[in-house]
Amino acid sequence: MARSNDGIDDMHLGTSSDKRRSEVEKRIAAIYAILGDLWGKDKLVMRASKLEALQEMRSKDVSQRIIALVKLVDNNPALDIQPEEEDYGQVLDRVEEKIAEQMARRSVEEQLEENISQRMQQRQEEYLKEIKMQILKEKTDPENAKTLKKLAELEKMDTIGLARSAQEILRPGCFEEIIGQELAIQALISKIASPFPQHIIIYGPPGVGKTSAARLALEQAKRISGTPFAEGAPFTEVDGTTLRWDPRDVTNPLMGSVHDPIYQGARRDLADTGIPEPKLGLVSHSHGGVLFIDEILEMDPVLLNKLLKVLEDKKVEFESSYYDPDDESVPQYIKKIFEEGAPADFVLIGATTRSPQDLHPALRSRCAEVFFEPLTPGDIRIIVEKAAEKLEVDMDPSVPEVISEYTVEGRKANSILVDAYGLALYQRQKNAKANAPILITPDIIYSVIQSARLTPYANVYAGEGREVGKILGMGVNGFIGSVLEIESVSFPAGQKGKGKVRFNDTAGSMAKDSVFNAASVIRKVTGRDVYDYDMHINVVGGGNIDGPSAGAAIFLAMYSALEEKPLRQDIGVTGELSIQGSVKPVGGIAEKIYGAKQAGVSMVIIPGKNKNDVPAGIKGIEIVPVDHVRELLELVL
Repeated sequence: MARSNDGIDDMHLGTSSDKRRSEVEKRIAAIYAILGDLWGKDKLVMRASKLEALQEMRSKDVSQRIIALVKLVDNNPALDIQPEEEDYGQVLDRVEEKIAEQMARRSVEEQLEENISQRMQQRQEEYLKEIKMQILKEKTDPENAKTLKKLAELEKMDTIGLARSAQEILRPGCFEEIIGQELAIQALISKIASPFPQHIIIYGPPGVGKTSAARLALEQAKRISGTPFAEGAPFTEVDGTTLRWDPRDVTNPLMGSVHDPIYQGARRDLADTGIPEPKLGLVSHSHGGVLFIDEILEMDPVLLNKLLKVLEDKKVEFESSYYDPDDESVPQYIKKIFEEGAPADFVLIGATTRSPQDLHPALRSRCAEVFFEPLTPGDIRIIVEKAAEKLEVDMDPSVPEVISEYTVEGRKANSILVDAYGLALYQRQKNAKANAPILITPDIIYSVIQSARLTPYANVYAGEGREVGKILGMGVNGFIGSVLEIESVSFPAGQKGKGKVRFNDTAGSMAKDSVFNAASVIRKVTGRDVYDYDMHINVVGGGNIDGPSAGAAIFLAMYSALEEKPLRQDIGVTGELSIQGSVKPVGGIAEKIYGAKQAGVSMVIIPGKNKNDVPAGIKGIEIVPVDHVRELLELVL
């Protein structure tokens, strides 16, 4: 009998526990239903996702669902609680209290909004009556023969439209059409198409697709769930060079300005009553989307500082000495703008062709950075082939190769092809062969190149043999790399120790310092004193070497001339030279490698500490890091 009674007690306890759990589950379900009505089911799910409570909310475990409720109500994703079963009721009581507070607040807000709506309706009716009275009082018609004629001219202009421009047709319509920028596009999308999008600065040479990539990144973000961009999120594009403004803020197209009723021509109905009229700027028109500023470094520094303030506050503040907050005739939207500011919550994407060191430090600290790579000849050839497909024209197979010799810009390559297309059309018409097929040949391309006075992009090319006193150095200008011919000759001095060392005056003072460093290293390595010789070091073309990065190349040219040892001509060298013979790191490694590859260099020698700067996936060229001139000599001799 005892066992039987124990069994009955256990059954009773189990039934009581199940009943309590069932009541808790019903209570939780009811609370979730209330939250769904209060916030909306979609917003409830989005809020749970942002607070990292979505998985807990959908869990079958009662404890997990209670944790999700606490996170949602407290708006805190960092909660770390594990309520016991006996505490469920207390936790749910606190949750219900907070929901009740929110519902009460919502009720008050709705009542206030209803009162405001009634007041606005009343003001609108009064305003309409006033307008009707003004119309009745007006005796003159604003239209006359001249104004009607101008209106007719405008309407006639609206009926005229030219075909789309070729550049509009050739503009990339998807990421696959932006050639040579796979890694940069991946980085750009990851920073935009995220629940927490970042402001971005895009660096890169002109004509590589920076603007198109930014526009496409926003479209991609709109299609990805979890991002804050709505379907109608705007993409506002402006050039930094055009953002002129008045320091008195009389006009400011970027931030917005206030038209006061006397001097700046506020709307007539506002001016008559002395009410200033705020005009929203591009930052407010970009609210909820992207503001793209091309050539952002060309902006006025003061205007740029104002932009930084907007990025922090996510709104624009307006002021006017004509604004009276106690004036009941001020429209509600104007009062809201003056008292709360205009919304300006957007993602800034700036683009520039200059180096990061030129950028405002405060702007760099607020933005992620993405680097677009210079285009290779292979990239240019692909761009030309795709452009020919879009234009539906035939071309000789050698045309892309010819165009790739004259530019490293995708936009310029398209421009050359479009000019050639126009010339081919003209020649067909001139020869009275209207039905003849259009074929773009190298001769047509060369005609376009000659008329545009274009020169080959790479005017220095690697050789196959060896030469004494000659080596290829590497330079960079902006984001475009190139190779430099550095040559040297030596002759015994008329008097020992009284030799002269001559170097290009136009090469720059830092390059001259590299010559002196090289002289010390040569004496250390060979025992020769360069001042026992008359030496002449020359940079072919007279280029200005801005920086010490040609030190290793200058050393090789001088060493070869003194020792009369020929150097390989298919090698490019970069690196600063210390007087101890060490090869020190330099900047612009990626750009220099691309420039060397364009010139046909088969091997690039870089400082050992720059090996992590080599672009990933580079093909068709060997990259060798060195730390000392001894390693350098073994590679080039």
